[in-house]
Amino acid sequence: MADLEWLIRMKDALDYMESKMTEPLRIEDVAKVAHVSPFHFQRMFAMLTGVTVADYIRKRRLTLAAQELAISKIRVLDVALKYGYESPEAFAKAFRKAHGLTPSSAREPGVQLKAFPRLSFHLSLKGDQEMEYKIVEKPAFTVIGKSMEVTTRDGENLRRIPEFWNECNADGTSDKLIEVGTGKDWLGICMSMDMEKELLSYWIGVEGTPETDPQGYETAVIPAASWAVFTSAGPMPDAIQKVWQRIFQEWFPGTGYEHTGGPEFELYPPGDTGAEDYVCEVWIPVLKK
Repeated sequence: MADLEWLIRMKDALDYMESKMTEPLRIEDVAKVAHVSPFHFQRMFAMLTGVTVADYIRKRRLTLAAQELAISKIRVLDVALKYGYESPEAFAKAFRKAHGLTPSSAREPGVQLKAFPRLSFHLSLKGDQEMEYKIVEKPAFTVIGKSMEVTTRDGENLRRIPEFWNECNADGTSDKLIEVGTGKDWLGICMSMDMEKELLSYWIGVEGTPETDPQGYETAVIPAASWAVFTSAGPMPDAIQKVWQRIFQEWFPGTGYEHTGGPEFELYPPGDTGAEDYVCEVWIPVLKK
């Protein structure tokens, strides 16, 4: 998919979402407008905008609801139902979280409301630096590790995952996993991503075999896949965050590959992660559209 074609499809998907703010909105229908899978659309959207699709829709609906309350005499119950809330209580709770006040307070003269603006995508033609990658066919493999579940709402995963690494490094879990596993590299694995529930299962692990004794740690099998592998060079975490950014801003839109929805991981060799020459990798399961 060429960059311009991708941009048009994303714009069409945003237009579609905006036209359905007062109707039930299925992510399958939004993704169909963008001509990609529901998972790929949601993953791209979150990486490019910093908010999940669910969070964007929720914030836009509460913005529009506040505007209606401020300029009309429509009942709070009717506004709640119009924007998909099953009860005034659920609406009031979400409204208070978004605006810091009750729905009825939104009618008071001079009250300050928060507006979450409609997003738009713009084409950024960089071309100053080629993005090197390789496609690796890898059979199914076993991982051994420690997991946590975290929400992706409001960027909570971006705060919690580094804390999880610090905890595992401090309590000896990271070193113990290297002793248990067959590989010498650590893996930071997004094992499962439920975009609609805004939940993520994240593992810190190592590669093992079905015969490896996990010694009390969890085990899972990463399915066989074609992987797009990208190299990050430089101090953590800035270097690898820039790689992730470029993958979703430049590589996916420009190559026609799509995320399969399976686990993705970062591979960390031993070494000084703060060094200018520290090299690690990003592995994403892909298919060619």
